Amino acid sequence: MRISSKTAQKIAFSFLGLAAVIVIVPVIVIFAILIQKGLPAINWQFLTAMPRMGMRAGGIFPAIMGTIYLVLGTIVVALPIGVLAAIYLVEYARRNWWTRMIEVAIVNLAGVPSVVYGLFGMGLFVIFLKFGASILSGSLTLSIMILPVIITASKEALSSVPRSFREASLALGVSKWQTIRYVVLPNALPGILTGTILGISRAAGETAPILFTVAAFYLPRLPKSIFDQCMALPYHLYVLSTQVPNVSQKVQYGTALVLVGLVFILNFFAVVIRSYMRSKKQW
Repeated sequence: MRISSKTAQKIAFSFLGLAAVIVIVPVIVIFAILIQKGLPAINWQFLTAMPRMGMRAGGIFPAIMGTIYLVLGTIVVALPIGVLAAIYLVEYARRNWWTRMIEVAIVNLAGVPSVVYGLFGMGLFVIFLKFGASILSGSLTLSIMILPVIITASKEALSSVPRSFREASLALGVSKWQTIRYVVLPNALPGILTGTILGISRAAGETAPILFTVAAFYLPRLPKSIFDQCMALPYHLYVLSTQVPNVSQKVQYGTALVLVGLVFILNFFAVVIRSYMRSKKQW
């Protein structure tokens, strides 16, 4: 019996809808559990106080600020390097075996486990360059980890800008770099921000890289420079769940809820900026 094209289309859409439900429902359940069990722990003191009594009392303010410092440091290092690398590969590099090998290496690096990046960061930044366990070492390690995502997204965004834009600018006597800076980059910015959002989400939630390079077990104060250690929410959550006995379950879930909320806020602002830039597009 032959299936009509409309029936086949309905079956395909049904499978796609089922796949979407399978993905979305567990996420909703996880959020519901976090809110139900973690919200009772959230108050002003929990968010702004220093930890006390071996993290069994007080708040998680140093962990929140440490996570923000690491994310900001990661963006400051990774975003310019990632965008410039993408510009070189798209606009300047010749298409040959060398550039193809670089692109394959970038794709492969995106799949390397985070613990490997942590060990690499410890060997290079902490030991060899003698930065020690510090915000600088952690930010540089996280930057290397998210570079493949930013480079790949930026390459796609730059490649999506019509070639006619470049040709029209060059025909007016504008230099190649000025064309890239004033014509190509503004139109590719929404796609670049998409890669940045993905990188932020991964960097903010990773535990293994910061475990080797920056995270402190218990540090009830804020860091004074980029060469100091700091607490961070992912590692703090791991410590509360596995290393500190007699910790209230609501504190553990509250910490997880704050981490998810922080990532959500960072992504929200990035999405708003991306939407604003997309609204400025004329094509």
